[in-house]
Amino acid sequence: MFGEQRQSARKVLKTRATLAMEGEAPISGRTTDVGANGVSIGVPRPLLVGQAGQVSFDLMVDGKIVTIKARVKVMYCIISNDEFKAGFQFLNLELAAMTALARFMR
Repeated sequence: MFGEQRQSARKVLKTRATLAMEGEAPISGRTTDVGANGVSIGVPRPLLVGQAGQVSFDLMVDGKIVTIKARVKVMYCIISNDEFKAGFQFLNLELAAMTALARFMR
């Protein structure tokens, strides 16, 4: 059986996300959880492990909505409840996004 691959704690986050994988049209999904190093998103079609792209989703931080936009890499993609659950690692996260995620995780 596979061991836990996550490098940081996760917090439940159920919100809409937009995902634009390189060379493909943007798709919509729903986040399931987020951490300092990545996010898990339910998507309508399978994604390739290692594929890179851009993700965008909103967080409520200190009573304000903060939009997180980040480069990501697909770490896994599994079928789950009639959709695909993909785990993404953030790549070169901007300081403002890191700060917002850290505040959200408190």
